[in-house]
Amino acid sequence: MHSAETIVVGGGMFGAAVAYGLIRDGVDTVMLDGSDGSLRAARGNFGLVWVQSKGLGLQRYADWSRESAHLWDDFATDLRDSANIDVNHQNGGGLNLLLSEEEREDYRRMIDIMRQQAGDGGYDAEIIEREEVQKMVPGLRVGDGVAGASFGAHDGHVNPLKLLRALHRGFTKLGGRYFPSNDVARITHDGGAFIAESATNRFTAPKIVLACGHGITKLAPMVGLNTPIRPQRGQVLVTEKIEATVAMALGSIRQTDEGGFMFGNSEEETGFDDGTTLPVTQNIAARAVKAFPQMENVRLVRNWGCIRVLTPDKCAIYDESETMPGAYVATSHSGVTLAAANARHISRWVSTGETQPDFDHFSARRFDVPATA
Repeated sequence: MHSAETIVVGGGMFGAAVAYGLIRDGVDTVMLDGSDGSLRAARGNFGLVWVQSKGLGLQRYADWSRESAHLWDDFATDLRDSANIDVNHQNGGGLNLLLSEEEREDYRRMIDIMRQQAGDGGYDAEIIEREEVQKMVPGLRVGDGVAGASFGAHDGHVNPLKLLRALHRGFTKLGGRYFPSNDVARITHDGGAFIAESATNRFTAPKIVLACGHGITKLAPMVGLNTPIRPQRGQVLVTEKIEATVAMALGSIRQTDEGGFMFGNSEEETGFDDGTTLPVTQNIAARAVKAFPQMENVRLVRNWGCIRVLTPDKCAIYDESETMPGAYVATSHSGVTLAAANARHISRWVSTGETQPDFDHFSARRFDVPATA
């Protein structure tokens, strides 16, 4: 039996960020993780710190994403100090390329809705012309088929693999205890503390945080929580490393700090099948070439599929159990964007009960709308 003040179930972007924040605040924490074969979204993350388009229908989530993006500079510095890893955070704004007039019109309508929703708080995204896009990415030739782009001033990106590594290293260097290959099968409460059991170990603590992606579906009912999430596949292509040409974050075509380009952003309803399919990868590659014609001569070296964690409205869920206080859930598909907020605000919510304004908007109770006659 391993005891602690808090158990965090999940070692991906969400779980590791919350665990890092807890240990950073001096809370004795164990982080339980699955194996290399676990269905984890973190291994397929695109690395965006993305604000534009987040929170349609839930303004508090739009504000939350922006708040987290603003915390990212200090967060990246903190990770560099504690883990000695530079996650290569860039925050010069982001472009989502629009490859048809139809896409441009769809985004224009979405931006209008987001501005109305934001009210006096403002919504900092706009449609820009192809010529302006070209000025922002001088190292690449923008294709003639580009109809413009949506530009978000608060957007940026990081190296997601370095981020996950930094969260884990920082956590353990600060005294956190990490247990990989410990998928939690059962959670009980003995009247004084929670007990989480894996195939090989038992862990006990007065507080437990479920931040384990799709594993939440099985575990949340054990602590009196309802957390509706569903899978969605996205495929990613990676190119060979080439001379650096663009540092700005791009929504579906971005260059990493190591030189390769990532192409992606498919949305496929395939259940938990994380495979790849030729038609989808062909479409992703064709869009990349349409956006930047010189990509036609760059070799692809990797392709994978990964499963997102989506809530019904694509916004985050943060909840504490009403029937078993001390049990929490934290989940969203935006693990990189929200890492800074999770490490600072969510860890304090768990450790002290301190919440941010309108925090109750993130509860899954927002989905409990009675049916009309």
